[in-house]
Amino acid sequence: MGTPLHARGARRPVNLSLSETLVAEARQLTDNLSAQVEILLTEYVERERRARDAHAAGLRRTAVAWNAFAERHGSFTDEFSRL
Repeated sequence: MGTPLHARGARRPVNLSLSETLVAEARQLTDNLSAQVEILLTEYVERERRARDAHAAGLRRTAVAWNAFAERHGSFTDEFSRL
């Protein structure tokens, strides 16, 4: 499967505002908080990308179905249009 994309990118420091209590608890659970946050952020980005791709695919399927309906039955506005 290879190295995850995030692992190949250049590193840079970022500023985040996080709960002191949460950070303290997380530090008790891991030696490398940055790596854990990067893993979680990677999972979030991948999940959001999949959700957006699925939504876009659903919209494309809807457009295809709507166009097929309109070709077979005409547009709902045809009976009201004077053009």
